[in-house]
Amino acid sequence: MSLGKIAKLSPQTTALFVCDIQERFKGIIWQYPSVISVAGKMIKASKLLDIPVIVTEQYPKAFGPTVPELDISESALCLEKTRFSMYLPEVADVLKKNNTQSVLLLGIESHVCVLQTALDLLENNINVHVLADAVSSQNCPEIDIALKRMKAAGATITTSESVLFQLVKDAKHEKFKAISGLVKEYMEASKVNKILQRAAGANL
Repeated sequence: MSLGKIAKLSPQTTALFVCDIQERFKGIIWQYPSVISVAGKMIKASKLLDIPVIVTEQYPKAFGPTVPELDISESALCLEKTRFSMYLPEVADVLKKNNTQSVLLLGIESHVCVLQTALDLLENNINVHVLADAVSSQNCPEIDIALKRMKAAGATITTSESVLFQLVKDAKHEKFKAISGLVKEYMEASKVNKILQRAAGANL
């Protein structure tokens, strides 16, 4: 069985993609506060585990910058784009430079930018782990359809908590206590995350 099908994760060969979590979408995207919350958790975790963070902003002249709740000041790359997919030439260069084999993907919209990013990454032999508790759309039924399509294409549908513990692998890992503390910090937010609840009931 190939590593792609096993969907292994290692901090040294993983990148976090934060897709278009911008100001203008507040009040439009279904359960947007949960998307922002999980993105914040994953950005903090990426800093702890030295995982590069790649951020895109879809036509920020119209949709504004990344929301101020997210600290993207130390991201490896922050790009404006008009293309829906995050897989831009500059992004591909960073992935190649870092020997990236797996991407943790979150953001909006599930059925447009997230989907097209996942398909492009898979086409270029990058394993994709879509964080089902951190992707959303304006119309919530679009989420389930997009997740099923990404899974059918070969993406792994998972959650932020699952990948964090997969990345550290062992309670003896030097960053386990910090990651465990981060998970506890966001536990109440996870309990009320309706995106997560929806994904759990979607028979993915």
